[in-house]
Amino acid sequence: MSEAKPKKPSIAVLREQLAHVQQADDPLLAALAADPRKGVASLLLQTNRRLTAQANAEAAFEQRLQLERACWAKGQSLVAGIDEVGRGPLAGPVVTCAIELPHDFHLLGVNDSKQLTAHERETLYPQILSACVGVGIGIASPKQIDHLNIYQATRVAMRDAVLALPQQPDALLIDAMQIDVPMPQQKLIKGDARSVSIGAASIVAKVYRDHLMSMYDRVYPGYNFAQNDGYGTAAHLAALDQLGVTPIHRRSFSPVTKRLQQD
Repeated sequence: MSEAKPKKPSIAVLREQLAHVQQADDPLLAALAADPRKGVASLLLQTNRRLTAQANAEAAFEQRLQLERACWAKGQSLVAGIDEVGRGPLAGPVVTCAIELPHDFHLLGVNDSKQLTAHERETLYPQILSACVGVGIGIASPKQIDHLNIYQATRVAMRDAVLALPQQPDALLIDAMQIDVPMPQQKLIKGDARSVSIGAASIVAKVYRDHLMSMYDRVYPGYNFAQNDGYGTAAHLAALDQLGVTPIHRRSFSPVTKRLQQD
């Protein structure tokens, strides 16, 4: 009698095995290439797409680390990325973040916070805080914004974030600004998409401010601050007309100024 051919692994078993494949040259992929089953071909296609996406994410992440690596190569071991959120809203503070990352930082999803969903930001937020070397937060209140103007208030808040770091950095990477601190600094246009450190700072600042605005939504109900984050949406403007100006509104911003003048 001829020996029975060994039974091929089921599609379910192969799906589980392929889920653990991390390299395009994994021997399992080559072994399964000759399997005639359509289900196997589908699994291989899915796996190759996943590996390609992963390789692209790795390459993009590495590109966003080039500015940090250049600083590290010059002996600037501790680099802080700095970003802000909340310059445009009619209500609430500007929040800035300065963050220092370790040289082995490896959270591929860290990017410009505006390119991420709220769920992605909330997921990354604790991971960034757990992995970072140091983090500092700076806040410019609505009163400061009205007194200084939005640009200068943001610069002050960025300086405060740097000074709040537990270890003062050797260099700063800043999104679109320069600040008054005696440290080497690079002003970068769209820096939150070009630097992992600035991207991490943008995520932390965004989530921090979102949580603040959710708290203000409970303190000042009716303005929907938890959803509009203080921006001048139609519903927010209607609430201003109906309910008036709150202590967290920026009186120097024209829609608020206009409504104050009508009272």
